[in-house]
Parts: sequence; structure tokens; C-alpha cells
Amino acid sequence: MTVDTEFHDFLRDQLADFGPFEVKRMFGGSGLFRDSIMFALITRDGTFHFRVDDRNRPDYEAAGMAPFTSQRKNQSRRAAMPYYVCPPDVMEDPADFSAWAGRAWEAALTAAKAKKPRKPKG
Repeated sequence: MTVDTEFHDFLRDQLADFGPFEVKRMFGGSGLFRDSIMFALITRDGTFHFRVDDRNRPDYEAAGMAPFTSQRKNQSRRAAMPYYVCPPDVMEDPADFSAWAGRAWEAALTAAKAKKPRKPKG
């Protein structure tokens, strides 16, 4: 199953105050990008996740939300990723949703700045 275009439209409406972002389809789901940096993801089943770090993770944990996990082929256990499920009530309030998006964007931007540049192949 692929992520529904209506859901993408809903996100654009709810996050209008957050500012411009792109939704790109990937691996049966979608990623939300701002300035080419992914700050949110939507899994194949339509679950919406925001990027987290030590600053905003407690908000998700307090709301009882779980991290996104994935399992690669030939691995016996699932690995947690730096994305947590967004609380459904947050998504219903555009101002609140935009504020959470801003904190997710800050987490994604911080992680991108901390990454070491890749060496060119060759």
C-alpha cells in the first residue's frame, strides 16, 4: 500500500504556518523535506513520524509515542530510528502541529550539521 495523496494534502494544510516543505515518495512511504533535509516520515501504513533528538524526544515519550523501527534483511532484531510517532491530537491542531514540526526540523538540521561530509568515490 502506498501513502495516500489526500493525507499529503492534509499535512500541507495543517502545516501551512510551518512554512514550505516537500513531500517525496520513498520506499512505499514518504519523507517530508525542508531545504533537502528530511524532518518527518510517513510509513507505508500511513503512520506519521517526526525527527527527534534529546531536546524533543521527552515530548513524545510523555505522550506514550513509540519510535520508528526498521529491520534490514539478514538482521534478527529491529533497530530504532530517530523518528517518533506524532501524537494524533497534535496533528489536529495546526498551530500545535506546526510547533512540533519546527522542533523536528531543528532536530533534523542539527543532525545534518553534525554529519561528516562523505568522501568522494574514486
